[in-house]
Amino acid sequence: MNFIRNLIHKADRSSLYVILLSCTGIGVFLYMNKWSYLHLTTADWVMVYTMLGAALILDYFTFQIPPKGNQQSMDSSVYLACIFMFGGAFSLSVLLPVSIILLIKERKLTWWKHIVNFSIYSLMITGAAAVFEWTGGQSGTLDGYNLIPYFAALAAYFIINTITLGLFFHFSTKDALQQMKRAFVTESLLVYLCTLILALVLTILVVHNGVLGLLLYLSLSILLSHAFKQLFVMYQSIEEKANTDQRTGLFNHSYFESMLENELTTARTQGTPLCLGLIDIDDFKKYNDRFGHLQGDSLLALLGDFLMRKTEGTPVTAFRYGGEEFTLLMPGMELDESYRFMNKLRKQLNDTPFEGVEVFPHGCLSFSAGVAPYQVDMYNKSQLVDQADKALYYAKKQGKNNVHRHGSNDGMEHEIDLVQDVRDIEQQLNLFRYKDMDTFKHSKRVYKYALDISELLALDNAEKRRFVLGALIHDIGKLEIPWSILNKKDKLTAEEWETIKGHVTWGKKMVITNDRFADLIPYIELHHERYDGKGYPYGLKGNEIPRLCRMLTVIDSFDAMTTERPYQETKNVEEAIRELRVCSGSQFDPELAELFIQYIEKRTAQQQLQ
Repeated sequence: MNFIRNLIHKADRSSLYVILLSCTGIGVFLYMNKWSYLHLTTADWVMVYTMLGAALILDYFTFQIPPKGNQQSMDSSVYLACIFMFGGAFSLSVLLPVSIILLIKERKLTWWKHIVNFSIYSLMITGAAAVFEWTGGQSGTLDGYNLIPYFAALAAYFIINTITLGLFFHFSTKDALQQMKRAFVTESLLVYLCTLILALVLTILVVHNGVLGLLLYLSLSILLSHAFKQLFVMYQSIEEKANTDQRTGLFNHSYFESMLENELTTARTQGTPLCLGLIDIDDFKKYNDRFGHLQGDSLLALLGDFLMRKTEGTPVTAFRYGGEEFTLLMPGMELDESYRFMNKLRKQLNDTPFEGVEVFPHGCLSFSAGVAPYQVDMYNKSQLVDQADKALYYAKKQGKNNVHRHGSNDGMEHEIDLVQDVRDIEQQLNLFRYKDMDTFKHSKRVYKYALDISELLALDNAEKRRFVLGALIHDIGKLEIPWSILNKKDKLTAEEWETIKGHVTWGKKMVITNDRFADLIPYIELHHERYDGKGYPYGLKGNEIPRLCRMLTVIDSFDAMTTERPYQETKNVEEAIRELRVCSGSQFDPELAELFIQYIEKRTAQQQLQ
């Protein structure tokens, strides 16, 4: 027993599922087939060999269907037709030799995958045969007046396939539902309907025309498979043209957006690293002005070919972002590794000859680049692009022809003018003086709390700027809320509450128009997210919410609880602290809530001594 427990403990869930599935499938086969090979007549053996050949031929003519290109074949129509004509045991008799031949033929495929495939087919055939009989189906000739058993058998066949493979995705990946929906439901349904039609056609042709009917059936199935294959080739060709930048041969901007979304999802669900590089050709305008746009296009094509060759065989994918800018998606690579890769590309480009390079200040082809890593609290893909863009901006300010890593504090923080930024934001907040003085005062108090907390958290200058300015501007979206709702003393209706919640979205739209304050958007948009995932607008949870946004939520809530307002209950400091502790772990980050509580308690004690 201890050995079994240790084995189960060491094995992962997907391995245990494969073992259980294989044992179940083989057991079902042995029970249902009942050694029927010992009782087959010569005519039965001829039919077994005939159907076996048909299944192998259709398995050979596999095809792919757009958009994802999952492998499909029509061999299932043979097994269903065998059920309709001769019963489930006979269909299993055809399955076994087919599986053995495929095991010998496809030796590159791992042996256990052949066993799993055989087991799944056994379960599908058995389930379809049982449902066929249970719904009143009779083996033999096709009953054209009662098609319910045939559709029921197909449904069982399809459902068992979906469940067995779906569970495998569930135990082996973190995106099971999406995998199952994409691989089986949305893409395979059409093929399964074709399979049922072909199974019915095969039943009619074989019953009435024997071998000739089978040959006609195979011809029809092969033509259909070829048609599906040509459809997929055409789809791939159109998709490739739609996703490719014709001037450089790289993927285009729209495909980059799609790929970035997919890679961010993978990094988020699987916990793998991801970096984004943003490249800008140095002094491209100067080259264009000197040699003309045609020669400039040749330079773009050269860089496209260069990036394509240098990323071939690596996990890196290159895209043309627009104009003379290019992006590199680097899944599985940490920041330092991505930086070294980008820097190596830069040096190799410096050594690449090209006509007219003497016009460049460095006397060679060069680019400036910024690299930024994905972080778990990034809730929007634009954040990663924005960070890479800021790193690129700094690289160009350092004299170009270099690569900069976002987050490396080698001078960027000295460019911050916090005082002027505060003045500019306060100018906007002055609009609250006539609309809602309480919101104006609240924003100023939260800003002052943030100044103190930034010292406790030992934030660098860049982080401090974003945090305190984000605290100051976090409620700017309330300017769009009608005065009657913003100053209502009675309980808000459900519709009015939805209007209030909209201030985070309106605030984002107001700030996004000013590039200077675009990095404050997370504080505006996320200060009502909750640690347990029950907040708004996105329902982010735990570390998915940026750390300083979680801190702002604590500060914002504490000030709201302790602010005196007419007709509203106000908590004293002790009551507010108790509320923070009660909601710690649900509404608030426990660690940050406790840090703020210690700060408040210390500040209160100092005030009492004065």
